[in-house]
Amino acid sequence: MNFRPAILMLLGALWTPTVGQAQVHYQPNGQPWKQKASAGPDAQVPGWYYNLGITGIRVELMEEHPQALMVRYVFPDSPADGKVQAGDLITGVDGKSFQVAHQNGYGMDKFGPYGPIADFAQALDACQQGAGPGVKARLKAKAGNGTLNLMLQRAGKKAQAKINVGDKYGAYSKSFPNECAKTDLILAELLDYLVDHQQADGSWGSAPHNTFAPLALMSSDKKSHRDALLKNVKMHAKTTKAVDESWLINWRYMSAAIVLSEYYLLTGEKWLLPELQEIYDFLVSTQYVDLSQVNPKAKETHPHTYPTTQLDSHGGWGHNPGFEGYGPIAMITAQGALAFAMMKQCGIEVDADRHAAAYAFLDRAAGKNHYVWYKDQAAGDQNWADMGRTGAAAIANRMYAKDKKHKRRSIEFASVIGQHPDSFADTHGSPIMGMAYGALGASCDPRAFRRLMDANKWWFTLSQCTDGSFYYQPNRDNAGYGADSRISATAAVAFILSIPKAATTLTKG
Repeated sequence: MNFRPAILMLLGALWTPTVGQAQVHYQPNGQPWKQKASAGPDAQVPGWYYNLGITGIRVELMEEHPQALMVRYVFPDSPADGKVQAGDLITGVDGKSFQVAHQNGYGMDKFGPYGPIADFAQALDACQQGAGPGVKARLKAKAGNGTLNLMLQRAGKKAQAKINVGDKYGAYSKSFPNECAKTDLILAELLDYLVDHQQADGSWGSAPHNTFAPLALMSSDKKSHRDALLKNVKMHAKTTKAVDESWLINWRYMSAAIVLSEYYLLTGEKWLLPELQEIYDFLVSTQYVDLSQVNPKAKETHPHTYPTTQLDSHGGWGHNPGFEGYGPIAMITAQGALAFAMMKQCGIEVDADRHAAAYAFLDRAAGKNHYVWYKDQAAGDQNWADMGRTGAAAIANRMYAKDKKHKRRSIEFASVIGQHPDSFADTHGSPIMGMAYGALGASCDPRAFRRLMDANKWWFTLSQCTDGSFYYQPNRDNAGYGADSRISATAAVAFILSIPKAATTLTKG
């Protein structure tokens, strides 16, 4: 492999073999635990801790207690309130002590929820088995009663706590999110939560929110949901134009291109076409296709990524127009390829050479196993990690006018997600964006999607909150965590759970 020195340094920590599995990479400087939300329902929590589902408990993983969960916060009026206290150690559940220790780190041999986190999630889901909507009474009699019995250490002494999480939701079906009553109930709550927390201008905040929230709302015919959707579509239209010199701009325009294209394909409203043309003209102007577009400062700030040939980074998009900083990257280039494919379906005349250049960028970024790395260079023939880029590349290829070559590529990208589903919840940059695109890309191959969802049922079980939202669990990166620790996860989860409804061109297969 011909990696540049800086790339080798970046990858070194990622691919160094270690033993064990991990839920998150916690570090000597206190990250991620010391990170705090500045607003919203999590502002009262003293750190960025794991949410234990609808119990209302937040916990930290600690090196000195590898087979236990340290309670750091309990939400008032939650099922655990008054029964579990900050400072308690949860050592087991339902009479079984946690036997597998969590391990700390990030990499191919450490991804996954193994240890107390996985055990707790399994118990929480199982205690609701058979309960919830759509389940006959005779089955409920043989099911869990919505009660968790926790084994604790409190002030050095053994203790117990019985927590009743209720029988409202039941357990996820084996085919979830397909044919799953719990999924349907949760999705309805998530969509209502998004409507209730939409800003006055129609936005939900940043580009990931303004991509996945409206796409999720497209799965519903409820008037309040459709009204919120249209409000967001109008926001995208109002805030985009053919020339825009804002900072970190490409992310926002990719979001607008995808949402407005999908809404046009859904409704056929003609007023959207000139809006899409403006967005297309902007994206053409920001796509990197020539050395003359390189910002000279990049040679000083990022000398190891400075392009040396016409092909280097050709056809891609970065955070901003042309080439600056690290230059074009795969995550946003995949969205550019997808945006062009969708706008083409809307009737916008898309430059074939520029479109092909975006796909060529993604092909250069993929290893022999089809995992897509950060830039247009493969991480290695069999290396893999966060799958958001690979998922975005999969759906971008599938949307390319039913071309056989691109359809085959979409299956190849989807398959590697299914082969390695453990990194789903531990990703780079914007983890929530990576999760949503990872799931969407995996859906290009039903087998891959099934493996991804099965391997990550623990995350959906533990990220659910008592207020109808989902929570942004601790992660390698904190992009998007803060004031919107609920909105970001809620938007992404709502979209993921809506995929089986096939209500959009993106999810119809």
